Amino acid sequence: MPLTFTLDPAITPVLRDGILDLWADVSNAGGAVGFVPPVSREEIRPELLRHFVQLAEGRCRLLVGQDESGEVAATAFLTRNAHRLMTHWLWLYTVMVHPRHQGKGYGRDLLAAAADAARGIDGIEAIRLTCRGGLGLERFYASCGYKEVGRVPGAIRVAPGDDREDVIMLLPLG
Repeated sequence: MPLTFTLDPAITPVLRDGILDLWADVSNAGGAVGFVPPVSREEIRPELLRHFVQLAEGRCRLLVGQDESGEVAATAFLTRNAHRLMTHWLWLYTVMVHPRHQGKGYGRDLLAAAADAARGIDGIEAIRLTCRGGLGLERFYASCGYKEVGRVPGAIRVAPGDDREDVIMLLPLG
């Protein structure tokens, strides 16, 4: 059953809690979304609130995928650039699909929905994202049309002595 995607949904307590649950479950399953396991919802909450502030300020848009039961199953944040010379592309952050839904094609669906949303934003010509090296994520993004445009060695410190590359990916929308 496909996910139902909504751009800019109303932020309700149920949605907030669903995103917190998703983020914790993805992180604790080893997903590269800004935390390392084990992590609690309360540790994630301040980061989600920062995203919500950007939403309220109009600098960010939220894309949510819900499963057939209405639960939050996927998210991505599309964030505009504040720099006047870079307003023709946006960042894609916190790209997540719940572990119970992985392997169903929902990651591809999420990225396609994000690209469609970006195309609907006036002046946006590309999406840029970064991913943690060492997990094969760059191969997945490449299979969805993203091109690797750079790597920063040792930019992500997962743990003492465990530094990873920050892989920069770009999807032209033209």
